[in-house]
Amino acid sequence: QVQLVESGGGLVQPGGSLRLSCAASGFTFSTTSMRWVRQAPGKGLEWVSTIYPIGNLTTYADSVKGRFTISRDNVKNTLYLQMNDLKPEDTAMYYCTRAASMERGQGTQVTVSS
Repeated sequence: QVQLVESGGGLVQPGGSLRLSCAASGFTFSTTSMRWVRQAPGKGLEWVSTIYPIGNLTTYADSVKGRFTISRDNVKNTLYLQMNDLKPEDTAMYYCTRAASMERGQGTQVTVSS
C-alpha cells in the first residue's frame, strides 16, 4: 500500500532554513506528480508546491515562491522541500501527497519562532 513518511521538521528562528524529506513507497514514484501541503493550527490545508515527473516542472504558492524549493530523487523515491528565509507564518504541519490524492503520512512539524 501507499506509504509516505515525512521528516526533517523542527524549531527554527525566523530567517532560518530547514529541509524536509518524504520517503515514498507503494507506487511508481518516478512517474507520479508529488506535492507538499501544510496545515497551520486552526486552519485548513494549504497547498505549498507541486513537482511533475516530466521535466521536473515545479509550481509554488505565492506565499513561498522564491523561498522554498521542491525537488525529488527518483532513485531514492524521496521528495524534498528546501525551505529558506522561514517566517512565523510558515509554522504548520507539513505533509507530502501524491498530486491526485489527499492520502498523507503523519506529517512533520515546522515551527518558526524566536
